[in-house]
Amino acid sequence: MNDIDILFVHNNFPAQFRHIAKKFASYPNIRVKAIGMSAAPGMPGVELQKYNFSGRELSSVHAFARRFEIEARRGEQVIYAANALKVSGFHPKLIYVHPGWGESLPLRSLFPGATICSYSEFYYWPFGADVGFDKEFPSFGVDGEVRISLRNAATLLSLVDADLSIAPTHWQRTVFPKEFHPKIHVVHDGLDVARLTTLGAQGITQINGEAVRPGDEIVTFVARSLEPYRGFHIFMRALPAILRARPKARICIVGQDNISYGIKPEAHANWRQAMVAEVGAELDLSRVHFLGHLPYEKYLRLLKVSSAHVYLTYPFVLSWSMLEAMALGCLIIGSDTPPVTEIIQDGVNGVLVPFFGIDEIAAAVVEALGNPQRYAQMRSAAAETVRKHYDFESVIWPAHVGLLQEYVLSNTVLDTIGLLPPDEAQRAGGMG
Repeated sequence: MNDIDILFVHNNFPAQFRHIAKKFASYPNIRVKAIGMSAAPGMPGVELQKYNFSGRELSSVHAFARRFEIEARRGEQVIYAANALKVSGFHPKLIYVHPGWGESLPLRSLFPGATICSYSEFYYWPFGADVGFDKEFPSFGVDGEVRISLRNAATLLSLVDADLSIAPTHWQRTVFPKEFHPKIHVVHDGLDVARLTTLGAQGITQINGEAVRPGDEIVTFVARSLEPYRGFHIFMRALPAILRARPKARICIVGQDNISYGIKPEAHANWRQAMVAEVGAELDLSRVHFLGHLPYEKYLRLLKVSSAHVYLTYPFVLSWSMLEAMALGCLIIGSDTPPVTEIIQDGVNGVLVPFFGIDEIAAAVVEALGNPQRYAQMRSAAAETVRKHYDFESVIWPAHVGLLQEYVLSNTVLDTIGLLPPDEAQRAGGMG
């Protein structure tokens, strides 16, 4: 039979679609292509149709409409990229799209016969989730709240156009309007557990030139960007008590100085500088290592030697890093915020602490460093949680095949292109 075409649309492709795109591309009867920005990294085996986008001057656009103006212009670029694929004879039967940047806006008109799966990562509310959670920062006025609500415009239009949607956690699904819940299925991006545990099997041997030996007290904190959304300011305030109580402990902080979410600090170039200015005098900075962005394997090898891994977040999207740390058997000391509480059971596969509980965070880390054997079972349970619920090959891929059966392809077609497991393939063949 003819090849089945599948399209992925994400400005930074592959991003959340890495594992699913790679899996589809491994089948000889499936053609996989993607659309993304010119700076998108892409991936082997998937042709990436790139588009250029540099934004525009927005001073003449009403403040409420500026984000949608950018999204609409980005959507226009997707039209050109998609038409180039159509001219080449590519006609997707299934499309996965992240709607957060407006790239989904033209897809239904471009491909009226395709099944569209929208990625439901987050729905912005002016209250009740991330916004207003941290009272340290000023609240928004009415204008600000309206701008927050309008961030959802492209996402809502994408959900209307979509045949189905996927959300990575149950909590992230719940923040979307209830009217859309029947469309949204909880399917995490998944982790290649075998690969990451192999890459991280040998722990790192040096940190900034200093040797790491078995039994060393290594506290890790990881975020894409060092910022309040991921509790960096709270973690830094807990460090003086940790370092006083554990004079041999070393703190390893992975993350960049830019802003991914939230606001910049006042009077400082970044949150690292702001927090060092605030608490640096109370710290032995020779034991606090700001490691910036690490290559993936080196980052995993660091996690492997972690004695306590602190993961804090506003009620917001879950970071891959927490699950990667769990897969490597780290002891997670996590904030009692969703969606962390969806995955971490306090005292079972990790330790939950109040997000703003500086003393409680410090005490939990100190206890973990002082009594590591007490937490051995929690570490094993953390790794098992990831293997059981988030491994791509054994858990997430079957969930996608189930969605294909329900929304896109018959079992007979799935069998023909090799997507059904043997038992279901036999039944499909018997159906004629």
